[in-house]
Amino acid sequence: MGVLEILKERGFVEAVTHDEELSAYLDGGRATCYIGFDPTASSLHVGSLVCIMVLAHMQRNGHRPIGLVGGGTGLIGDPSGKTEMRKVITQEEIDINRAGIRKQLSRFIDFSEDKALLLDNGEWLKGLEYIPFLRDIGRHFSVNRMIKAESYKMRIESDEGLTFIEFNYMLLQAYDFMELSSRHDCLLQMGGSDQWGNIVAGIDLVRRTQQKKAFGITFPLITTSSGIKMGKTHKGAVWLDPERTPPYEYYQFWINCDDADVARFMALFTFLPMEEIEQAKKLEGAMLNSAKAVLAWEATVIAHGTKNAQEAYDAACAMFGSPEVPEDCFPSTTIPRTGKGSAGDAVPSTSYDKVELDKGILAVDVFVQVGLCKSKSDARRLLSQGGGYLNDERIAAFDQLILTSHAREGEILLRAGKKKYHKLILK
Repeated sequence: MGVLEILKERGFVEAVTHDEELSAYLDGGRATCYIGFDPTASSLHVGSLVCIMVLAHMQRNGHRPIGLVGGGTGLIGDPSGKTEMRKVITQEEIDINRAGIRKQLSRFIDFSEDKALLLDNGEWLKGLEYIPFLRDIGRHFSVNRMIKAESYKMRIESDEGLTFIEFNYMLLQAYDFMELSSRHDCLLQMGGSDQWGNIVAGIDLVRRTQQKKAFGITFPLITTSSGIKMGKTHKGAVWLDPERTPPYEYYQFWINCDDADVARFMALFTFLPMEEIEQAKKLEGAMLNSAKAVLAWEATVIAHGTKNAQEAYDAACAMFGSPEVPEDCFPSTTIPRTGKGSAGDAVPSTSYDKVELDKGILAVDVFVQVGLCKSKSDARRLLSQGGGYLNDERIAAFDQLILTSHAREGEILLRAGKKKYHKLILK
């Protein structure tokens, strides 16, 4: 099975250009493909995983992926999917963010020996001269066609409107494709569904300026079965940076997915064979929870390594019990088949001054401070409804005091709902 068929089977593909010709191109030998990454943060998040996993699949099937960091376009901002103009970031911020992105992509993609490239479009965009650019590149673009693109139409119809600087974005992204085609023989650009107009513009520019056949693939917007955008939680984004989202929390994010999403997420976010993933569609009850553990294990191993996945698994076992994964179920997974686990240091924790706790702190305040609730009103509601626990005993009221006397071996265990834990460590 070719890589395009693999991507379609696993649910990555929303649309392609020149379907049969693209299949032939990818089946014809080592191809070079690219996806752009926005450098507005030093970490990517779970919402970027579809793009990252596609690059990993491409490499696993003998092709060369390029991760293109928008060091040039990031200074302008892509209007696609945005209802207002993006905050401008500095070059120093872009440099820091680019280093963080490379570190994270290296978990998924092998950059050694030219097997993959991480490039920065600032290398060719920052030196552009305005008049030659308009003359040589701008003449290939129709304004009539550009304003019909969904990314522009939404902004034009908004109260803020579309700025001229953002209007240039499509030209710059198309220019990226042209440069990558010329420098690295890259003829396939991929991205989210909101990038369709930009990708098609790049394909057209490559054809006009270099007389080459180029291709595009777009991915669907991934939402949970309840309609929530992938990677969004009560705390905000789920980051790939372990400093922002610890491996235990990352593991728990996958454990807590909806039952209806398990098989789909396995196909998208693990490398387990599809014939094994098909099993998950038929599972119920305890076995479906075991499938969630397999999903969480595999996703955490890929993003954070086996050691961190093991610690997260052990902590989850200590808190919730060990999942039973029979030997004939998901035979390709490396998850421990049995184990009791120990909470260790994997459960998120916060240090509290013993003197402060001697006086007592309101439970409603602590639950907000440690991130178990996003606001005081949320914490008050949770605790009033009996959803908060202190050392596995229900907290009677939101104004109950948490005291040093609650500590066991220097720690206090808090829980919100069934699965969100946090330790207070006395110092």
